[in-house]
Amino acid sequence: MSRNQKISVKGKLIRNHRFIIMEKNKITKEKIEKYYNLTSKALKIAKESIAKNKQKQAKEIFIMVQCYLDDAKHFKEKKDFVNAFAAVNYAHGWLDAGARLKVFDVSDNSLFTV
Repeated sequence: MSRNQKISVKGKLIRNHRFIIMEKNKITKEKIEKYYNLTSKALKIAKESIAKNKQKQAKEIFIMVQCYLDDAKHFKEKKDFVNAFAAVNYAHGWLDAGARLKVFDVSDNSLFTV
């Protein structure tokens, strides 16, 4: 694509493709909410899928996940979208770690790194 080639993004004509890259890298309230909801859904499933004899480890993970989700909500309310997005990702990272370490008996690879 040439530098001056016109392209359409959400109905707007854009002259430079770099604009698209910047839009993809923007942390929006909607993006935070999308991943917050995804992580909340994964948390619910993890709570229903604790592996045998892993209750203690699961409880520790759930505490950390909830703390990070609470942090994300706080940061979002303060319009600190960078830290809100980071907190959501830390929360989900804890869930992924639990899945990989077999603390949770989950197989949904759209919600967990399994």
